[in-house]
Amino acid sequence: MRSADPGSSRRLQSLLLSIALTAIAAPALIVANVHTPAPHAGQAAAPEQASAAPLSTPPPVEPFRIRDLDPDQAREYNASIPFVSGALQTARAFNWSSGSEDRERALDCLATAVLYEAGDDTTGEKAVAQVVLNRVRHPAFPDTVCGVVFQGAERNSGCQFTFTCDGSLARTYSSPAWDRARTVARLALQGSVDKAVGNATHYHTDWVVPYWSAHLDKIARVETHLFFRWSGWWGTPAAFKASYRGGEPRIEKLAGLFDAHKSAEELAKASVGTIDAATIAGSALPQPLDSNPDTFLVTIDPALDPATLPALARRACGDRSYCKFMSWAGNAPSKLPLSANDIRTMAFSYLRNRAGNFDKALWNCDLFQRSDASQCMRRSAPMPENDFALENLPGTRSVSVPGPLKGVRRKTGRLMPVPADNASGD
Repeated sequence: MRSADPGSSRRLQSLLLSIALTAIAAPALIVANVHTPAPHAGQAAAPEQASAAPLSTPPPVEPFRIRDLDPDQAREYNASIPFVSGALQTARAFNWSSGSEDRERALDCLATAVLYEAGDDTTGEKAVAQVVLNRVRHPAFPDTVCGVVFQGAERNSGCQFTFTCDGSLARTYSSPAWDRARTVARLALQGSVDKAVGNATHYHTDWVVPYWSAHLDKIARVETHLFFRWSGWWGTPAAFKASYRGGEPRIEKLAGLFDAHKSAEELAKASVGTIDAATIAGSALPQPLDSNPDTFLVTIDPALDPATLPALARRACGDRSYCKFMSWAGNAPSKLPLSANDIRTMAFSYLRNRAGNFDKALWNCDLFQRSDASQCMRRSAPMPENDFALENLPGTRSVSVPGPLKGVRRKTGRLMPVPADNASGD
């Protein structure tokens, strides 16, 4: 039997050593390069992922655009996506810290959102309110309630809440429905929390599939609505750190519903003719002329109901037995005598003369319509300014003794003025 060649023996030993080293190194290399899939919508994020430091910027907020699926297909797809595992984390109570104007605007916006999104269903309204307030505290969204609700409303489609850009605001709801919605909104702003949706920032009905739903964690269902949060750190409670600082914007689309969203011009117009003069504080009543304590020259507040001007005049006149109250829609003159233009533009007059058992109010019916024509000032040719007296205005004078016959001359040969007609038609 022949012995082995020494050179061959050494080569064999080297080969065996290489095989042994490969057997040790290969598994380590495989483990080091294995692909770990990102958490799926049906998986809970790993603890280390949830507690990791956030990205430098929040994730983008995608517009609400849906996939081209019919309702049955959408429901089937949505049902195939499991909910994330683990307990649902409750959102922090909203902490209100702003002024009354911000509060009123925020309440209007939130009540509108819950009513138009949930349709007068209290359970759904609470869930919608929670999502809106979750967004207010998340850095990816506007930091006001109205800013969140109407984000993207300038678009024809793709807004965040569809009712803000699809014409739904033209639909009307009953007063009781609005009262219920405002109650839900008010309680949410005061710290009430809907635990059913946790820290959800997105939701949709189960008969549609938005493009963004594939990238978010599905966490809850309320009736026909599915609720989502962002995966990873941006969906954890630590991400909802923004503090509410107010600064609610005026929403033009709500101006027709709420005074808090009207412009100054709209408020002035809306208040025209709505205030009862009988409700004006005594300290705010018009004051008489210094030179004539029985005469008032007044600029009418456009907010006053014209029908209540006699009450204003009587309150201003107080217990005077004789009183003249004259008022204008524009700036009132400041002294007597009145100019021809002052007489022509007078809007309302009131004359009291208790000695003659007379008390009468007249309106300029070119400005204020009256159903009784006897309450309208009758216009006549302008009289000389120095001869003007309220008693001489047509419709104001009360005649107890018949005047001279028309056209009759006195013996002096001087032509007497023709008496004015009685404005009341008596």
